[in-house]
Amino acid sequence: MSKPSPLFVLSLSATLLMLGVGMIVALLPQRIHEMTGSLESVGLVAAVFALAYLLAQLPVGILSDRLGPGWFLMIGYLLCSASGIVYFSTQTPAGIYLGRVIQGLGEAPIWALGPAVLSLAYPSARGRVIGIYNAAIHIGLTLGPLLGLLIAPGGQGDLPFLVFAVLCLSGGILVFGFLRQATAPASRERPGLQQFLRVLRTRAAVFTLTGVLIYGAGYGVFLTVLPVSLTTTHGFGPTAASLHFVQFYAAISLSQIVAGARSDRIGRHIFLVWGMALAAAGVASFHLVPGLWAFLPLGLASIGLGMFCVASIAGLNDSVPDSLKGAISGTYYLFWGAGYVLGPLAIGAAATNAPMLAFAVLAGLFGLQALVFQIARE
Repeated sequence: MSKPSPLFVLSLSATLLMLGVGMIVALLPQRIHEMTGSLESVGLVAAVFALAYLLAQLPVGILSDRLGPGWFLMIGYLLCSASGIVYFSTQTPAGIYLGRVIQGLGEAPIWALGPAVLSLAYPSARGRVIGIYNAAIHIGLTLGPLLGLLIAPGGQGDLPFLVFAVLCLSGGILVFGFLRQATAPASRERPGLQQFLRVLRTRAAVFTLTGVLIYGAGYGVFLTVLPVSLTTTHGFGPTAASLHFVQFYAAISLSQIVAGARSDRIGRHIFLVWGMALAAAGVASFHLVPGLWAFLPLGLASIGLGMFCVASIAGLNDSVPDSLKGAISGTYYLFWGAGYVLGPLAIGAAATNAPMLAFAVLAGLFGLQALVFQIARE
């Protein structure tokens, strides 16, 4: 019997984890609001996760190049499982915050080191396999809320958190059982800080990471500020808002699968340019169409974001030796995470008084980045 491929094992593990994440992500704010009655505490649920996630990215990436990424992947799944146990057992806000810190530390290596391992295992098909892996993550996020409705139809009870812990543990067992070779360092060459810094100072890396920051901002806005704005500007109700999330995740997933494979054949650059251009066009035009027709330009923008995502992370992995795959992937998600946190704060503040202007600024950033990529290539 043949051994499962690294792509299959990593994708299945990530899907299991994200099924759980999609299931509990709506329950945690509700639960802590019931405990405290404070909207500020709800904001802290997101903030403590983001802080732990950001702080872990670069150290995890650098250490994985020295010690092997497999250890950190397994630890990541185990930490996420531990966070589920904390959510299940705690009855205090402090327990929820502790669980979110643990979850943030756990998710950091899973997002970053999965692409690093795959880029090493499939050097001639990085775009295709990273696209499939990222699609698996988003498929899990899409199906997670449906699983949550089956387990806890009224959004009550602690069972979803226990199921989340079991799903995370299952992912960790899969990685441990089938990817033990990934526990060794990827290369005998010792990663060098100076070499890594030289890569980061190149024009291509600077432009790409700037784009990643803007992509992260757009991703965060699509999941936070935009759905709320659509309820007032386009009359979206709960069903339409839910369909927005489904469309976003589905478009991100499918576009990465297609663009990733194509980028291996024709190059990453065209997908960097057109990904940002489509995102700019969609965000700039959605307010020009009424009601549910807004799904069309927003779907176009989502496709563009997916194209850019897979081309940018595969391109950065192309630019470094095997001994720096973890470090560059950690850097990628450090910038993505910073954009994900800062983008909604900035656009949300601007959209309070001038929503169309705020989204025009976001569209302008996407368009400017597309232009930068195009000019830099010429």
